[in-house]
Amino acid sequence: MCQRCAWAGPEDIYIAYHDTEWGVPEWNSRALWEKLILDGFQAGLSWITILKKRENFRAAFAGFDPDIIAKWGEADVTRLLADPGIIRHRGKIEATIGNARAWRRIEDEGGFDRFLWGYVGGTPLQNSFASQADVPTHTALSTRISKDLKRHGFKFCGPTIVYAFMEACGLVNDHLTTCHRHAPVAEMARRPDTGA
Repeated sequence: MCQRCAWAGPEDIYIAYHDTEWGVPEWNSRALWEKLILDGFQAGLSWITILKKRENFRAAFAGFDPDIIAKWGEADVTRLLADPGIIRHRGKIEATIGNARAWRRIEDEGGFDRFLWGYVGGTPLQNSFASQADVPTHTALSTRISKDLKRHGFKFCGPTIVYAFMEACGLVNDHLTTCHRHAPVAEMARRPDTGA
């Protein structure tokens, strides 16, 4: 039986997420935005709650297409507040619309992907934690990114949310050294389009 990070399980959906997605470097600008939005919706909740509702979120939020969402208004907020398949939180829904507009601005200035990956020099940070107790909930870097995102108009992106996002999207490899995914994820550190 392979060893996993302490948080992974016991539900199959959680194990599958850990084994195939969490920590894998995400280079796609739109996919990065989707994951940041979902991490924002997680605030105050458990990730398994979001994970189970992820497909509902994708359906409700137009496949997380920020170009579509950026044009939404109060009627869309009202529609989403009536959708039992998602987290019905007005502040988070309104933030998603505003965050789509903020994403568009950064994307136009050189790419949301380049903006985020620039913080780590385009290469995932490699941690070597042996225990879940050693893994931080936020860092000086996640605090800096959080401040910069807020300066660009993002909401629901505090340092703890940003650090969870960094872990999920592979900007940092926080799989424990005892986890069977630590080494494979470390080997994914090269950006496909540059080979760097």
